[in-house]
Amino acid sequence: MRGLYITDSYIKSFEARVEEVSDGKFVVLDRTAFYPNSGGQPHDTGVLVRDGEEFPVVYAGLFGGKISHELGREGLAAGDKVAGFIDWDRRYLFMRSHTACHLLSAVIFRETGAMITGNQIGMDRSRVDFSLEEFDRSRLAEYVDQVNKIIKEDRAVKTAVIPRDEAMEIPDLVRLAKEVPDREEMRIVEVEGIDLQACGGTHVGRTGEIKGIKMLKAENKGKFNRRVYFGVSEGD
Repeated sequence: MRGLYITDSYIKSFEARVEEVSDGKFVVLDRTAFYPNSGGQPHDTGVLVRDGEEFPVVYAGLFGGKISHELGREGLAAGDKVAGFIDWDRRYLFMRSHTACHLLSAVIFRETGAMITGNQIGMDRSRVDFSLEEFDRSRLAEYVDQVNKIIKEDRAVKTAVIPRDEAMEIPDLVRLAKEVPDREEMRIVEVEGIDLQACGGTHVGRTGEIKGIKMLKAENKGKFNRRVYFGVSEGD
C-alpha cells in the first residue's frame, strides 16, 4: 500500500475504509496519509473518526508492505468508514526538518563527498551522521551557514516516483552508505538546483518554509563518522 503522503505531503485529512483489525487496536486502512516510522522520520500521530467517535492514532508502522495504525483504544471493525486527521504541527515540523537534512547532506556531499551513515529526525532536534574523514566544528558550522543561504533562496522542492532502473542511472542519487532497497519504483526528492535524492519521507514544497536551522552540537562518533545535531527555526 502506497501512502497518500508519497504524492502529497500536505494532506491533513482523508476518508478511508477499515480493511483489517488485529488485537483490537491495530488497524489497516484501504488508504492512509499517516506516515509510518521509517527512514529516520518518526511516525505520524492523529485521530481516526467514525460517526463522531474518535480513536487516537498513537503509532503507525510498515509491516509486510502494509501501514498499520496503532489506536489508543479498541472499537473499530473491518468495513467501518472513517475519517483520518493528521497531527499537523508534528508532521509539518518533521517535513521542515527532513528537507533540512537533505540540504545539509547535499552541502556536505558537494564539499567533501561524504555519505550519510545515519539520521534521526526529532521534535526538539534532528541529527545527521556523515562519513567525514576529518572532524572540524568550524567547517561544519560553515556548512550549516550554506544551508541557511539555500533556505533563504526559497527554492522549489519536488517529488516524483520513477522506475528503479531509471532512478539508478542518476549520478549520486543515493547518499546512504548502505544497500538500496530492492523496489520496482523509487521516489526521488529534488531541491531545485541543489540536490536530488532517493527518499520516501515527507518534505516541504519550498526551502523557505524551513525558516532556518541552527547547529546545536557536533560530535566525533569514531573513525570516519561525524554527527551534527540541528534544530529548525520557530516563528513565522
